[in-house]
Amino acid sequence: MTSRIDKTIARQREKIASGAYYEAHQQLRVIAARYIKQTNYDAAAELLAGGAAELLRAGSQQGASASGGDLAIMLVLEVYTKARWEIAGGDGDTEGRARKKRLIELLREFPSEEPTRKRFIQEMINWSGRFGPLERGDPDLHHAAGSVYAEDHEPYDAEKHLILGTSESAETLAKLEYEWYTNDEPHTAAIYASRAVFPYILTGNLRSANKAFVIFKTKLSSNASLSSQDVSSASTDVRVFVALPLLNFISMLLLTIQRGSADLFKQLTAHYAPQIEELRVWDDFMAQVGEQYFGIKIPRQGNPLLDMMGSMLFGGQGSTGGKTLQGRGQSKKAEALPMNPDLD
Repeated sequence: MTSRIDKTIARQREKIASGAYYEAHQQLRVIAARYIKQTNYDAAAELLAGGAAELLRAGSQQGASASGGDLAIMLVLEVYTKARWEIAGGDGDTEGRARKKRLIELLREFPSEEPTRKRFIQEMINWSGRFGPLERGDPDLHHAAGSVYAEDHEPYDAEKHLILGTSESAETLAKLEYEWYTNDEPHTAAIYASRAVFPYILTGNLRSANKAFVIFKTKLSSNASLSSQDVSSASTDVRVFVALPLLNFISMLLLTIQRGSADLFKQLTAHYAPQIEELRVWDDFMAQVGEQYFGIKIPRQGNPLLDMMGSMLFGGQGSTGGKTLQGRGQSKKAEALPMNPDLD
């Protein structure tokens, strides 16, 4: 069967090389549909993935990449979903890892300007949430999607996925936010750092919150125009940026959360109250942290977590002023994107 599929893909590759994209696309759909009707899902998956990759590599001319995107979406909807292929999530799930790898490799073939890529990402996340252990979607797939968006300088789409990604996602997110920050004024560093740190805090992922903050601060330290100094105590070492009080606040907040002291949290927020009030976008976040980590109750009106995350982190508010991340000679427009708050 594999030999037969290889020959089919080889024939379609010749058509694609000659520019017969539509013909190759239609024939691949027909043959794949035949395998699906026979419930030969493995054959259909191999054929669709191979054909989609070839068309995506052909680029956007005459709709080649759009045809490839169509086959990729068909792979997820007509094969992965209909076959009810599952992701067990454990190291022993060899088949699940192979299926995820196929999707990630296919995602990498999409040109950044291909409109069907966003739909493909959404469908593969939906599949992994439906047939995997995590309703929010598989972390490896979220990391892959977020990394692709980060490479293409699409920060809001990248943030949405990296927050739900793997242990590697914190580094990718921190570097993205720092790159974005370099297009803004020096004093706005805390705003961009918060975009890498606050979502992890609210989702209880303190390890990633600390990792992201350390990476952001390390890159910031290379900026000769910003003076900093290391402050040491018996229990910890902290780098303080003289001209960036809110960045120092984030550093102190992470330490306070780890210590679990409500009194220390109140003292900290009181000390930095003027700067936080001037910023006017962290109030909901601070209220949520107070309740989540220190038992300080806040009035319930709707879902404050979702409202805050939607307006502050993914809505382009605050001193960023709805700025876009410049890259590759073009500007990517930001969109308001809510996040899933279920990460452990």
